[in-house]
Amino acid sequence: MGAKILQFLSSTGYANLGYKQAIMIIVAGILFYLAIKKEYEPLLLVPMSFGLLMVNLPLGGLMEKGGLLYYLYYGVKLGIYPPLIFMGVGAMTDFGPALANPKTLLLGAAAQFGIFGTLLGAIALGFTLPEAGSIGIIGGADGPTAIFLTSKLAPHLLGPIAIAAYSYMALVPIIQPPIMKALTTEEERKIEMKQLRKVTQTEKIVFPIIVIALVGLFLPSAIPLLGMLMFGNLMKESGVVDRILDTAQNSLTNIVTIFLGLTVGATASADKFLTVDTIQIIVLGLVAFSVGTATGTLFGKLMSKLTNGEVNPLIGSAGVSAVPMAARVVQTVGQEENPKNFLLMHAMGPNVAGVIGSAVAAGVLLSLVG
Repeated sequence: MGAKILQFLSSTGYANLGYKQAIMIIVAGILFYLAIKKEYEPLLLVPMSFGLLMVNLPLGGLMEKGGLLYYLYYGVKLGIYPPLIFMGVGAMTDFGPALANPKTLLLGAAAQFGIFGTLLGAIALGFTLPEAGSIGIIGGADGPTAIFLTSKLAPHLLGPIAIAAYSYMALVPIIQPPIMKALTTEEERKIEMKQLRKVTQTEKIVFPIIVIALVGLFLPSAIPLLGMLMFGNLMKESGVVDRILDTAQNSLTNIVTIFLGLTVGATASADKFLTVDTIQIIVLGLVAFSVGTATGTLFGKLMSKLTNGEVNPLIGSAGVSAVPMAARVVQTVGQEENPKNFLLMHAMGPNVAGVIGSAVAAGVLLSLVG
């Protein structure tokens, strides 16, 4: 009897828990704190943190062949979940602010500089070109894009890259304001922008069709992400497919978010995550995101000067595609300096442009590196 008890005890997770797994359980706890207490991207951080927790409990076998998450992970491995998330984002996004002020699309493009700048930095640190491309895409502050590209170019780095991408998306309200304030003057932050023109429904319907046709012909590798984004938006703006629009906005997106979060979190097992490469990826990811914020803001300053002060440069920081959090941060920082400032809708222009820009950047990297 005593031997059987000892055999049972030796088969428990407690007897097989190593210090690395204990560290990862603490990491999961930190992510739970950010998601639940601070409410930073909880819809994704909660399932991702739970997946991370489960995979680091010894002997669970969730990601081994036959395990629950092993099969759900095929949606990531085959590049299915991220485009479906993009469809949901498109179904919930209004491109009207970008159409009302098309020049703000340039701010979304400028904020993607962090992707390619960090790619060079990653190569200098010894990462391969595919790995560097996957690390650089963190600068777009777009979790689904980072997951999609990494699953194609460097699947072995999916855990740290996904966690870095979503963590920085969640920390937008903390990371961005100091950069925005350091690069702008008080007078610039006080600039009030004119009310946007009314965009016609015809413009909104035609826009997603034209974008996917033009970009898809030029950059076929961008079609999976950009195509689903535009399809979701067309459903929203057409006004004739309410039933499937509701599914795309709610139940389907929620289901895919749960599966995506759990399986991506489960890729961060202790043996794969606790490496020197992971530390470098997290640092490079912060650099990429910070550079993207900075270049967007600096381009906003340039646009402000070229338009004789018609553009508040703060909206340039929303060019990273953390929708709509980055736009809300612009609104908050702007109102701190000028309570009469209402920059949210103006910031949504570069914000949605950033979503398009990150998808295009991923397509470029897939074409050149993949």
